[in-house]
Amino acid sequence: MSSPAEQYAAWAAQERLARTPLGSFRERYPFALDPFQIGGCEALQDGESVLVAAPTGAGKTVVGEFAVHLALATGRKIFYTAPIKALSNQKHEELAAWLGHERVGLLTGDTSVHPEADVVVMTTEVLRNMLYAGSPLLDGLGFVVMDEVHYLADRLRGPVWEEVIIHLDQAVQLVALSATVSNAEEFGAWIDEVRGRTRVIVSETRPVPLWQHVIIGEELLDLFVDESGAPVVSHGPGAARERTVNPDLETASRGLSAPIPGHASRGGHDRPEDGRPGARRGGGRGRGRGAGRGGRHGREGTQGRHRLRGADGGAPAHRGGSDAPRGEGPRGSGTPRLGARPLRRPDVVSLLDRDGLLPGIFFIFSRAGCDAAVRQCAQAHLTLTTPQEQQRIRALLAERLAVIGHEDEQVLDLPAFRRAAVHGIAAHHAGMLPLLKVVVEELFSLGLIKAVFATETLALGINMPARSVVLEKLVKFNGTEHADLTPGEYTQLTGRAGRRGIDTEGHAVVVAGPRFDADAVASLASRRTYPLRSAFRPTPNMAVNLLDRFDLGRARETLEMSFAQFQADRSVVGLARKARETEEAVRAYRGSMECERGDILGYLRLTEEIADREKRLAQKRSAKDRDRTLTTMRSLRRGDVIAIPGGRRGGYGVVIDADRQVLEGVRLSVLTPEARIRVLSPGDVPSAPAVIDTLRLPRPERLGSAKIRRDTASALRQLLSGRDPDPRREVRSRAPREPSTAATDVRLAELRELLREHPCHDCPDLAAHLRWAGRWRTASAQLDRDARRIEGRTSSLARRFDQLVALLLELGYLAREDGEDASCRPTERGLRLRRLFSDRDLLIAECLDQGAWAELDAPGLAAIVSAAVHDARREEIAAPELPSSPRFARALARTERIGDQLRSAQGRHGVDLTSPPDAGACAIVHRWASGLHMAAAIGESSMTAGDFVRHCRQVIDMLEQLAAVDGVSATAREAVRAIRRGLVAQEIDR
Repeated sequence: MSSPAEQYAAWAAQERLARTPLGSFRERYPFALDPFQIGGCEALQDGESVLVAAPTGAGKTVVGEFAVHLALATGRKIFYTAPIKALSNQKHEELAAWLGHERVGLLTGDTSVHPEADVVVMTTEVLRNMLYAGSPLLDGLGFVVMDEVHYLADRLRGPVWEEVIIHLDQAVQLVALSATVSNAEEFGAWIDEVRGRTRVIVSETRPVPLWQHVIIGEELLDLFVDESGAPVVSHGPGAARERTVNPDLETASRGLSAPIPGHASRGGHDRPEDGRPGARRGGGRGRGRGAGRGGRHGREGTQGRHRLRGADGGAPAHRGGSDAPRGEGPRGSGTPRLGARPLRRPDVVSLLDRDGLLPGIFFIFSRAGCDAAVRQCAQAHLTLTTPQEQQRIRALLAERLAVIGHEDEQVLDLPAFRRAAVHGIAAHHAGMLPLLKVVVEELFSLGLIKAVFATETLALGINMPARSVVLEKLVKFNGTEHADLTPGEYTQLTGRAGRRGIDTEGHAVVVAGPRFDADAVASLASRRTYPLRSAFRPTPNMAVNLLDRFDLGRARETLEMSFAQFQADRSVVGLARKARETEEAVRAYRGSMECERGDILGYLRLTEEIADREKRLAQKRSAKDRDRTLTTMRSLRRGDVIAIPGGRRGGYGVVIDADRQVLEGVRLSVLTPEARIRVLSPGDVPSAPAVIDTLRLPRPERLGSAKIRRDTASALRQLLSGRDPDPRREVRSRAPREPSTAATDVRLAELRELLREHPCHDCPDLAAHLRWAGRWRTASAQLDRDARRIEGRTSSLARRFDQLVALLLELGYLAREDGEDASCRPTERGLRLRRLFSDRDLLIAECLDQGAWAELDAPGLAAIVSAAVHDARREEIAAPELPSSPRFARALARTERIGDQLRSAQGRHGVDLTSPPDAGACAIVHRWASGLHMAAAIGESSMTAGDFVRHCRQVIDMLEQLAAVDGVSATAREAVRAIRRGLVAQEIDR
């Protein structure tokens, strides 16, 4: 027991805290704040900036909300920024519910509500633009909250976060909220260096326990168990430090397909010890369908063998989707087989429904996959809702979707959407109309949608609390290739499961497919590494904005304040240390390779010259062989029986077709003695095939019959009877390779003679000397590479900025100031570029300056702006439909020519090339701006309604920027009015 003095000190500390803004703020919550939340709030109260890195769902936004409370308590303004509009809208509604709508503003580029309020929610781009423009709304700003700040790693939009952090007034306190990243301290050290006093608060503790599972065959198994075989928590309260991979999964990862020990064999009638068919092993979920969101059941069962029970202790209730008896798997078999084919998606949903693990988010890394999953569930007649829930869903859909016109229902596929939603199932991805995504989020939050098939964009932070998260694949397309999920991505996705204040636990489920590796999944689920890497780079718009405010020297210094340069400079320290170690190794190798008889490096150079000469002679020989192979194969005719030299396609065959109109020079179709057709190109064989006979063939069209091919192959086998079974010997006797010239090459003979005469040639330690010389050569090359890397990383951003400045000077966007060689300022053209925010900002500025868009009407300008802001998804076709307008065709042709000229200039200066205009959506935007409804505008294209609305927003954003540009301003404003109508306007104004 503490002493009276200690008790009094603790009471006095609590009294002092109660009199602070944090003391009154804590009264908002019915629960005690976590230590990391208190630490972040205290930092703000002490006048510091703060970086809070905590797991998804841990409650780090409490620190952001305290900043709002503190700002209002001290009479200062606060901006709350988020990476996407959906998050901005959500946060605006949350703050407005707390403070009242009149006290909370919203700025998202296309929406402006109470911008002069003391609390304003906005996207990060809006704040960046305000900083560059010197907006009067910045007056009195005391705090900026940057939610999801780890988004600065995004290649396209990430630099905006760094621009804001760098350019904010030093008096503004920054609240950076991030998911748990492995280099949070490094990121915090950079903020501290750029902005001054910054406290870094890192919490690794997940507030809600997370269980990891795997579905194999028709069984839900735990991923981690303790030494007794009982399932254990992987993260959060109660997480086990000592855990192993479930042995059943390890068996599966070895590719076995035997039944799990303790289960009856498939098709048998044996029962587990509890007397019910299909009792589960290793599941241990222990909660049923009847449990409410607020008070869900914990785990139950005996060690090593666990079975789920409903809220009443019996088998969980079921609402359809499978006619299997209670306790059996979704396909009616209680006997899973390891290595079995993965369950269909409806069966996975039924399995989780049976075990009380819904609502769940099923992450599928493609839009088409999400839509297909919903269709599959509908075809399986899966129902997850009660009649009372269905009635509530229908009422909410009727209210929310009333704004959609009848003519657009088919293009939006609303009948299918309604049917699926009524049964508790929905998709959620960027291709959907934003209104439909919001409806899905609302229904899911109300517990009416039970299963959502979503792309990874749902993991960005939208509040859709799920009990379970399901991953059916651990590979996704990253823009260039299909790559394995990283531990950070796995953590971000599974972090959606089990939200604080809603669930008592969360569940991450992986559906095992072919080549399932239990250890690899366990590694993903155990590691939480998510390094934050800066994507910052100077852009033309950034350059003119900087040089409008600062001279060249100060602009370079600003760039060198970026997190990108901070990380580069830190890496230089490591490179320099490595270079010093390599330099010491070079000196040591140099001493060890010395030969008292002569110059060992000279001897080494001779051996390398000999090897290089031999390689070139071999390459010439191979080139002649390739030419002869091409000539031989081009000379082959239909019916020639050939011996094909070794390789994958070696053997005998008869030529049935020779196509000489291909890039490879010739492509042969060959029928083998086994009646298979092989296609051969010159690159498929190591040397020229040899003609050994001819065979009369049926007409080409008859060879389409399998019987005719078999008969022809039989005739070929008879013709080949008695031939050498090894076709390579036939080839060598009839078509020998080009002979080697190494033995007669004069230069090679001279080099070999010089080597024999070298004084080191007879040294008894020659082999050792050459080994050390080789190591010296390798280490010296590494030292040179390290030196180049150090030079490249030191002030790398400033050098790229200088290249960009040189380009802008050449194009006339910047001009040298009179008498000041070291500085320059934006010209009139540069000031126009300063107000253009786009990935193709320089292309747009060039088109405006050269009048390429001046003669366009409103639909035409909207269409050309579409080409300037559109980036086709990889699924979209390469040949787009274009508007029929001749004026548009001229404008597009001029835009493309200007783009070619711009890329040529960028190439001369070593600047990143601007991508060409993308006309993939031009015709759609032109039709919409001409007054057609959405279904008619989209027509037969592959563009989804969600992509259409989002693209229209991008077009409107750029048109509003053009509304201030002479020559196109009136047309731009007219185009905005033409596009901002119907569902597009409703989405923007929501």
